[in-house]
Amino acid sequence: MAKRSSSRFVQWALYCAFAFATAICLAQPRHQPTPRHGDSLKRFLQSYVGASNTDEAKATQYVSPFVSLKDDGTQQVIVYLTSDGWCGSGGCTTLILGPEGLSYRVIAKITITRPPIRVLPTKSNGWHDIAVQVDGGGVVHAYEAELSFDGKTYPSNPSMPPARRLLEIVPGKVAVSATYEALPLYP
Repeated sequence: MAKRSSSRFVQWALYCAFAFATAICLAQPRHQPTPRHGDSLKRFLQSYVGASNTDEAKATQYVSPFVSLKDDGTQQVIVYLTSDGWCGSGGCTTLILGPEGLSYRVIAKITITRPPIRVLPTKSNGWHDIAVQVDGGGVVHAYEAELSFDGKTYPSNPSMPPARRLLEIVPGKVAVSATYEALPLYP
């Protein structure tokens, strides 16, 4: 009985430490796009999602912080898409986009993610690692997964290798908070 009690205490302590670390990270500034970049991103996403005449597309909302994943002066975009078409019991779809001329290209499509989505200080193949919450869809105990860039993309499913379950609190900057405010993709 003592083992079970101490195990619950450790889980509670880790949860509190994560909540504290997340609250500190929430204060980190996020890069905001210029109106030109915001319009270009919205056009790209509308093209990616599809025609606005479907109920699924009309219901799509998104959160799109601009972040520096390569530390080279360019801005990438983490896009968290929400609607019945982009979400399931395990979470929603996250896109990692890179600039390409006046538009964007998909670097990664990551399914079943939940916020907070964080940019970690560690790097793989020159790109920052990303952390997402994994919960629901059969996962009994929520956890945070680390996604590392393999030279071309990030893992597409945070609940399966090569994504790794984080076993300790890792510092990082919150890109998409758990209390995000999504924008409608179509008016």
